[in-house]
Amino acid sequence: MKKKEIKKLSKKQMIENLEKLKKDLFNFRFQKVNGQIKSPSKITETKKNIAIIKTLLGAKNA
Repeated sequence: MKKKEIKKLSKKQMIENLEKLKKDLFNFRFQKVNGQIKSPSKITETKKNIAIIKTLLGAKNA
């Protein structure tokens, strides 16, 4: 998900998206430990998206 796409989301949608990304990250970590993950770059991408959403949520709260 790109930053422009995330900026267009409402606060509620961002929070829902954040929860989904956290669950995905949790699953990716288990897959990595078990050697089942096909693309390890998904972990980094998910972490970046979480950081972007948290930053934008902090800006909207201020």
